[in-house]
Amino acid sequence: MKEHYDEKQSNQIDVSIIIVNWNTKDLLKNCLNSVYQTVNNLLFEVIVVDNASSDGSKEMIEQDFPQVIKICNKENKGFGAANNQAFAVMKGKYALLLNTDALLTPKAVNKLWTFCETNIQAAIVCGQLLNADGSKQNSIASFPNLLTLATNTSLLEYLFPERFPSKRYDHVQPVQVDSAIGACMMIRKKALDETGVFDERYFFFFEETDLAYAMQQADWKTYHIPDAYIYHLQGQSIGNNAQSRIEFYRSRYQFLSKWHSRAYYICASGIIFGRLLVNWLSGFVMTGITLGLVKKIRQKFVVYSRIMFWHFKRDQRYS
Repeated sequence: MKEHYDEKQSNQIDVSIIIVNWNTKDLLKNCLNSVYQTVNNLLFEVIVVDNASSDGSKEMIEQDFPQVIKICNKENKGFGAANNQAFAVMKGKYALLLNTDALLTPKAVNKLWTFCETNIQAAIVCGQLLNADGSKQNSIASFPNLLTLATNTSLLEYLFPERFPSKRYDHVQPVQVDSAIGACMMIRKKALDETGVFDERYFFFFEETDLAYAMQQADWKTYHIPDAYIYHLQGQSIGNNAQSRIEFYRSRYQFLSKWHSRAYYICASGIIFGRLLVNWLSGFVMTGITLGLVKKIRQKFVVYSRIMFWHFKRDQRYS
């Protein structure tokens, strides 16, 4: 395995593997182990950006992975800003962005790299994310628009499989897509240099969607490679509480406001709020019927209530 980037000239590094960490020491250790166990025949460097962890993550890296390049922040800068720090110092032709709750399988990175090398218009490339039991996760996403916001995504995938590819289909060839899920994706450094890095107004969600959209405007392309497998312990690195959901809504509004007209944004916002209102009312009714005794229903209603409350604080919806 070739892992020491200083053995060759800096412009000969194939891949810079970038991992952003925040208080996920055990996940990070397993993720790093998967990197060094599976990436072969490529010259690579590993950069970990730590967002002010307090769980011993930095000490673990120093002890178990001294070859890793560390960037230690004094505060949690979020996903996009932390990756931008790594982009500024990376020496690879490609950046591989990897979540701490992701585990690489043999040849996964090599397959992404080989595709990029043979398809010069590929700016972003992702593999197939898997659950712990080997079942498929969503690995790609469509750009949000009025149709996708108003319609059930599964229905669109069923009716228009070529326009809305998804995990429900067994793709055997690479597929061009709108954007990739950021748990594991390879980005061409040349494309970053031309179109810019992550918009740091996003904190944790939609950074990759925004970047893919910007690159598409510049005639770059995003692809899904179905036989490059990555296990993803979905959500363990960010949680699934109300604050995470609020951050998702905030980022989605940011994307719509940035790339569309004011009238389009208002219409899209109305659709989003309307669907949220239906979910909140359903939760209200179900909580009442069960007298609040069913924990799962009660917790879901509380989460939707917090999101609804946030929506009425309009100043937080614009950035």
